[in-house]
Amino acid sequence: MSIRLRKTVMSVLFGALLAGNLPAQADSQDRLPDIGTTAGSTLSINQELAMGDFYVRQLRAGAPLINDPLLSNYINQLGNRLVKRADSVRTPFHFYLIRNDEINAFAFFGGNVVLHSALFRYADSESELASVLAHEISHVTQRHLARSMESQQRSAPLTWVGALGSILLAMANPQLGMAALSGTLAGAQQGMITFTQANEQEADRIGIQVLQRAGFDPQAMPNFLQKLADQSRYASKPPEMLLTHPLPESRLSDARNRANQMRSTPVQSSQDFLFAKIRTFGMYGSPDRPLSDDLLEQWEKGNVREQLAAKYGRVIQFYQAKKYDEARNRLQPLLASAPTNPWFLDMMTDIDLGQNRAAQAISRLQNVSGIQTNPVLQLNLANAYVEGKQPAEASKILYRYTYSHPDDPNGWELLAQAAAARGLRAEELAARAESLALSGQLDQAIQLLSNASSLVKLGSLEQARYDARIDQLRQLQQRFRQYQKS
Repeated sequence: MSIRLRKTVMSVLFGALLAGNLPAQADSQDRLPDIGTTAGSTLSINQELAMGDFYVRQLRAGAPLINDPLLSNYINQLGNRLVKRADSVRTPFHFYLIRNDEINAFAFFGGNVVLHSALFRYADSESELASVLAHEISHVTQRHLARSMESQQRSAPLTWVGALGSILLAMANPQLGMAALSGTLAGAQQGMITFTQANEQEADRIGIQVLQRAGFDPQAMPNFLQKLADQSRYASKPPEMLLTHPLPESRLSDARNRANQMRSTPVQSSQDFLFAKIRTFGMYGSPDRPLSDDLLEQWEKGNVREQLAAKYGRVIQFYQAKKYDEARNRLQPLLASAPTNPWFLDMMTDIDLGQNRAAQAISRLQNVSGIQTNPVLQLNLANAYVEGKQPAEASKILYRYTYSHPDDPNGWELLAQAAAARGLRAEELAARAESLALSGQLDQAIQLLSNASSLVKLGSLEQARYDARIDQLRQLQQRFRQYQKS
């Protein structure tokens, strides 16, 4: 597939990574200022949503996304807590986690925000992680990408031609993509860089207010920026994040001054943040940077929340080493004290399935109150049913789940497995088609749905449903045609 070299798409996406991520608006004085354009003449909100939809599908297809229900649920809850405190929110927001040890984050059209897993390593508190999310949210609410596109329509079109390919490469392989992006940026006009720094400072100003109003420590933003500055000062090359988010001294001092003018109250990191940090280290860290005993020993001497997270981390260590009995022995007292905790239930389910005890996992999850409203536990129970050779029971859950969460690949993958186990070939093909569509493979998705349609009774409700879905995907192809060509 090759991408059309269109100025509209190129400059927007280059702005997305170059402008990086900044916080959202919160007060009337933080509303979108008049700087000569609202970008409305260039790009409507509906166009932004369509472009965001297209590029998030490319992201799923080419980038190492972490489709962990627990982590996805956590970062989306955290992100939307900040979105609620932002002004000028014109789109829904979705937050994604990429497995990458380079510290970075970026936002693009449609309210899509992407975090690198390394952020959990470098963020010492939930407030610091929230400051990065607020930064990204603000780039979207302030429409910095659309403004950048409008500005660059009038200058340096050839720079954006190279930038678009670099950005898409960065999605699939951030290290290579950032190298290409740096080379492209070297030939850019100085005016582009200045415009980007103005965006950064505007988003910092707004974001730090959103951060405080959402109940986080405003000092976390300058503290995190200081970490980036320190790394840049003492490292042979700057952190990847600084290649996409310029950090002049004025920006850091400005953020510090703003934070100092705000009332700062100590904010404890939530238990979920500590669990997410440990889980990311233990299950998605690189082989050369595993979950270290140093961190666990430090937290074992810390406060109550840190001690509990350290115990959870020890369980993960044994589970990853496939020492299931030891993992179970350490997890049982934690689960006994908090029988509805999704982090513990998810891990115990994995241990059960690792030891071929699906029936035990099913029995435990069936007895959890409120499972019908918890998407993480619903997926756990459906997975246990599939592994326990009860695919019909799994399907009952997954029909509802995929209806409520159509953009979650986990639900469609499990539904395909359940349908295959039941011998329902048409249903299996239809579920696999949805997975393909989510990753932008629309031709293949349409082919599978066509095959499914041919397998069911002529004129049946099932055939009508498959054919209607084919029509929807063809309309999507037509809409996406302006962004790509075969």
